Amino acid sequence: MGILGWIIFGLIVGALAKWIMPGRDPGGIFITILLGIAGALIGGFIASALGLGSANSFTIGSMVIAILGALLLLFIYRKMRA
Repeated sequence: MGILGWIIFGLIVGALAKWIMPGRDPGGIFITILLGIAGALIGGFIASALGLGSANSFTIGSMVIAILGALLLLFIYRKMRA
């Protein structure tokens, strides 16, 4: 997947993560994209370490892994901020 694919994937994943876990978070679309990309990286790392797969292509499984990673990032961010 190229850089444009990762940006689109990050936007979709970040938006879904914020939709699943709503709240008052700073940032707009750029933070949402970065959240989604970072979530894909973290979710892919954890899933591959556990032998569950990875987030290296645009599939439903990789999207679920990326969303879980983004939700984890949101949870950690909110706990550190509170």
